[in-house]
Amino acid sequence: MNNIAYLSMGSNLGNRLEYLHNAVRILDQDENIEIVRLSSIYETEPVGFTNQGNFLNLVMKIKTSYSAQELLEKCLNTEKVIGRKRGIRWGPRTIDLDILLYNQDNIETDSLSVPHPRIQERAFVIIPLLEIEPNITIPKMKDPLYTILNGIPDKEGVRLWKRKNGEDAFELFGN
Repeated sequence: MNNIAYLSMGSNLGNRLEYLHNAVRILDQDENIEIVRLSSIYETEPVGFTNQGNFLNLVMKIKTSYSAQELLEKCLNTEKVIGRKRGIRWGPRTIDLDILLYNQDNIETDSLSVPHPRIQERAFVIIPLLEIEPNITIPKMKDPLYTILNGIPDKEGVRLWKRKNGEDAFELFGN
């Protein structure tokens, strides 16, 4: 497994924590994925379509033998297995998985943009990403993530919800 990727996950319908757990378990059971690190869980006010419940979000670092396109297909299939129904753009969802980074690649296809095109706008992605990888650099961005985060007006809407147990250890969110 020679590829490093960062994924974000979010849920704001039903048992949000259980949906996150299920997504992590599905990825963890895949022989082509090794979970390296999980962030704490953050509760986040919705962005875009704001007439919906708060999200639980996390970011994970993985090693994978999947190509970026194969990883996208795995993420979409995981969403489907967990019961995601696509409706309103940026609307409520049982689970949402996004590829934030794949190695240090710049990828532009009809179905995939990496780095994720809205990383720099989303405190709910930057905060947990910096938690697990404080010195990460993002291709195409000249400013460090800390600088970008300081310029985001809604970062106060991202609150620690459940701290992970163990430093840098993969755990299904502890007890």
